[in-house]
Amino acid sequence: MANILIIDDDEEICKVLTWSMKRMNHEVSYALTLKDGLNENFSKLFDVVFLDVDLPDGNGLEMLPRIKESPSSPEVIIITGQGDPDGAELAVKSGAWDYLQKSPSVESLTLPLGRVLKYREEKLARQHQRTLSREEIIGNSPMMKECLDLVFQAANTDTSVLITGETGTGKELFARAIHKNSSRYNNNFVVVDCSTLPETLVESILFGHVKGAFTGADKAQQGLISQADGGILFLDEVGELPIAIQKAFLRILQEHRFRPVGGKAESKSNFRLIAATHRDLEGMVQDEQFRLDLLYRIRSITIALPPLRKRTADILETAMYYMARHCDRYGAGTKGFSPEFIEALLSYNWPGNVRELINCIESALSEVGKEPVLIPRHLPTQIRVKLARKSVSNQAISGAEKNLASPDPVLDRFKNFKDSIVMKAEKQYLQKLMKLTRHNIKDACRIADLSRARLYALLKKHSLSGTKENQEDI
Repeated sequence: MANILIIDDDEEICKVLTWSMKRMNHEVSYALTLKDGLNENFSKLFDVVFLDVDLPDGNGLEMLPRIKESPSSPEVIIITGQGDPDGAELAVKSGAWDYLQKSPSVESLTLPLGRVLKYREEKLARQHQRTLSREEIIGNSPMMKECLDLVFQAANTDTSVLITGETGTGKELFARAIHKNSSRYNNNFVVVDCSTLPETLVESILFGHVKGAFTGADKAQQGLISQADGGILFLDEVGELPIAIQKAFLRILQEHRFRPVGGKAESKSNFRLIAATHRDLEGMVQDEQFRLDLLYRIRSITIALPPLRKRTADILETAMYYMARHCDRYGAGTKGFSPEFIEALLSYNWPGNVRELINCIESALSEVGKEPVLIPRHLPTQIRVKLARKSVSNQAISGAEKNLASPDPVLDRFKNFKDSIVMKAEKQYLQKLMKLTRHNIKDACRIADLSRARLYALLKKHSLSGTKENQEDI
């Protein structure tokens, strides 16, 4: 038996799904607004949330990360009246289990339920069983837990891994965690920073060279691929790997054989590849800056690290960890954080991610001296400047909103004005549509390119009749 929450403004759909899922012996609750749904989600433990996109008080997709951050970190299935490819992509990237269009068939919405519950059961079982060494990877937010699940999965295989994320999110830390938890831990972890490879020497650095291979090669040199034999080769910023080398490297990945520069015999290296990048490799493929076949080879498992601003629940824990670490290093007494200092940390958007936070804490400790508590004044100047600008901007926006909210018979709020225009246009369109089709639901859905559930919802919203159907549709 599972606990399920439905967040949808169509009460009929909520009731039908509730009835169907209760027949499957599940506990079901539903909410008709995003606000009520979020309150319900944080007040109880749910296994699965069915989430609509277009809700009266907001967009469900935008709230998906917050739903995942609740104590039970439920699996989320998006249900929507109208499919949107961009919305589907955003949903998957935000951690949704599935993205479904509403239809008259209840089975089409409840069918994924069995699969998602089985997946959740297996995931929770893995979390209970695993022991994972995760030195310096701080945080227990749902997003971080999902990344650690993938680390555990990657550590127990020998396939290639691609780690993506903004600069400063800790890509090398995750690569080292995979190495440390894998069977290759006792062998080398060899780092190659592709962004610093000199184009004229890249082959020599990677493959090595024999004596006399080029001017200045007065002795043979082992390459980094050879050094990674039996261990892990970590290609940091793999998007910077010169296009001319990518084809040769693809063959090495396939055969684990290579020829040193100037050499006649091939060498072998039983390395495992982990690559990392902050760039959009698929976009680079479109621009012919990265080989598609190489991309396929390096991303058997992909770990997408979230930016720090999207996992604010981890900010304080991370700051406290590195504060204690720096205090130990410099022999300073343990310092505390004032409430204002904590508020400042949580208000800042951390464009440099964890790396910037670490530098910020170190800088603040150098400012605090012998004082026992850190306050906002101890933060680096550039952070205090951004927070000050943000505070002033927020006050200006708040004042403008108060002015707009004042009674004015002439000028309404823009959102209300826009909504009223949209409502009128929707109603006029539906009236013409139903008149043209003589209230034939099948024809109306075909002409308007709407699902039956969505059309019924719109007709109900505007108090229009839409009950006549052909016999074949009944």
